[in-house]
Amino acid sequence: MKQLSTKVTSNGHGQDSSYFLGWEEYEKNPYDEMKNPNGMIQMGLAENQLCFDLIESWLAKNQDAASLKRNGQSIFRELALFQDYHGMPEFKKAMAEFMEEIRGNRVTFDPKKIVLAAGSTSANETLMFCLAEPGDAFLLPTPYYPGFDRDLKWRTGAEIVPIHCSSSNGFQITESALQQAYQQALKLDLKVKGVLVTNPSNPLGTALTRRELNLLVDFITSKNIHLISDEIYSGTMFGFEQFISVMDVLQDKKLGNTEVSKRVHIVYSLSKDLGLPGFRVGAIYSNDEMIVSAATKMSSFGLVSSQTQYLLSALLSDKKFTSQYLEENQKRLRSRQKRLVSGLESSGITSLRSNAGLFCWVDMRHLLDTNTFEAELDLWKKIVYNVKLNISPGSSCHCTEPGWFRVCFANMSEDTLDLALKRLKTFVESTDCGRMISRKSHERLKSLRKKTVSNWVFRVSWSDRVPDER
Repeated sequence: MKQLSTKVTSNGHGQDSSYFLGWEEYEKNPYDEMKNPNGMIQMGLAENQLCFDLIESWLAKNQDAASLKRNGQSIFRELALFQDYHGMPEFKKAMAEFMEEIRGNRVTFDPKKIVLAAGSTSANETLMFCLAEPGDAFLLPTPYYPGFDRDLKWRTGAEIVPIHCSSSNGFQITESALQQAYQQALKLDLKVKGVLVTNPSNPLGTALTRRELNLLVDFITSKNIHLISDEIYSGTMFGFEQFISVMDVLQDKKLGNTEVSKRVHIVYSLSKDLGLPGFRVGAIYSNDEMIVSAATKMSSFGLVSSQTQYLLSALLSDKKFTSQYLEENQKRLRSRQKRLVSGLESSGITSLRSNAGLFCWVDMRHLLDTNTFEAELDLWKKIVYNVKLNISPGSSCHCTEPGWFRVCFANMSEDTLDLALKRLKTFVESTDCGRMISRKSHERLKSLRKKTVSNWVFRVSWSDRVPDER
């Protein structure tokens, strides 16, 4: 019998997570308005399809870029030939300027410090290879994106230790939670190499506050460790607050050219802000020359095609377009999020107040039979198999409190979203709990906004967590 590596034979990829299982069920029976109106609606995929018309309009007006031409002459052969892993200078410059524009041009990015990668998945894994040895740990605030168990751990051998956050303060990061996670890692004999955060958060749909960012920078400074800020949703801010990047905090603290700044790294992508996950465009930004050099060499394993770089350098260099796009994208996301939230509230369901992202963090704790993760998965199965909506259970995001779900809203039409909300409302009203909720929805919505503090058992792995009974 042929011997295979443990990478092949183990389940370290995390494909058996309910997050990925929901996708598999959707693919068996996908909803289509005409061909399969009773099919499953995909609400577990964070795609931004709200502004495709703007990009398509730009492509129609810029035939040279779309047709791989320069001044009317084909450059197909030039783009078809080998390109080294440093990337096209004009594209890296356009990426840097777009990142600056999203941050209100308050901070600057040096194109020479950008490393291109085939999406943020590749970028995050590359940083793990650069910063951690197998068995070293990174601290991540919960709930976090389920794919991180694959992206950060599977091939690198790194470990994740959760920073447990609570609904009592809107899942914000606290100093005590950071210290507890750090101490837990030491108890497990793990060397902590850094903290990784998503800002804005996936799955919460909230941007980190300046207080949290200051806390994080102070924490990694005191521990002499790294901070990775995954900012792939930075252009999806639809609230009226400005997006605050970790770069803003470094600048405010006058840490721009210090050893601390060399331990702060940013991951970016065009998958969420521009809605182009299929183009596989990601980036690492670091002030550490050794990290930039090593990550650039590693990028050979996941390059961005020359054709993609050429097309997007033209698009991102069109400042009139990018300005209009970001403004319109913000308006459409705000409108769509409001539509989801109001529809949920008509069913007596609330969600965490959000200001960014392509999803809401939805509170269905009142629909659980018991306050357990088993009850959460039972509810999830009913919603997937009976209601035919694929949403992501909080346990797949390592949430410490059963009953929270991530629900996406930007990967479908308004009509499809309305149908999904109608299906969910019918389900809620069909339950004994639902009938009670419907009668008392207004009172309940008010009371749920006043969160009470709950104590939760600290565990490293979500699979063996048992919450305190409430």
